[in-house]
Amino acid sequence: MPNQILMFLLDNLLGLFSLALLLRFYMQWLRVPHYHPVSRFIVTVTDFIVRPARRWIPGWRGMDLSTFILAWFFQFILLAGLSFLQGLGMGSLLGLALLALVAIARLTLMILLVSIIVQAVLSWVNPQSPLMPLLENFTQPLLGMFRRVIPPIANVDLSPLFALLLLQVLLMFVGNLQYQIASWF
Repeated sequence: MPNQILMFLLDNLLGLFSLALLLRFYMQWLRVPHYHPVSRFIVTVTDFIVRPARRWIPGWRGMDLSTFILAWFFQFILLAGLSFLQGLGMGSLLGLALLALVAIARLTLMILLVSIIVQAVLSWVNPQSPLMPLLENFTQPLLGMFRRVIPPIANVDLSPLFALLLLQVLLMFVGNLQYQIASWF
């Protein structure tokens, strides 16, 4: 019972913090406006660890690698802690490092998936929502690929549907990759 509580707390606290770091990385990379309340919240929550890390980990081509590496590191700590609490030991550090990278990829796909669904619902319910510019910044790179190829049919944009299908296939691929890496180590 205490292990389950510790696993629950570890999974939620480190998982949410890793998600916040990953969101910060993508918001900086995609140039999401800093005045948005969600952006300010994410930056405020993660600033205490990102600022010192920037001294040690430089950016690369306009990307804040310190934030990305911190997100990966917290996923690594999460996986190591969960495997230790489950009695599996620490396992291979290389295996945990690869699994953390796959977890970051899975988290990225889930961010895109949820963003597209929320954006599609808001476009029908409340297109003037203050959340729409933020969601548009997150989804535009993916949806733009489909919008170039698939024209709107009767003023209905079908690009989110095809993007969701692609994301689901990619999630299956990432899940299979995660299973294979876990079986190697």
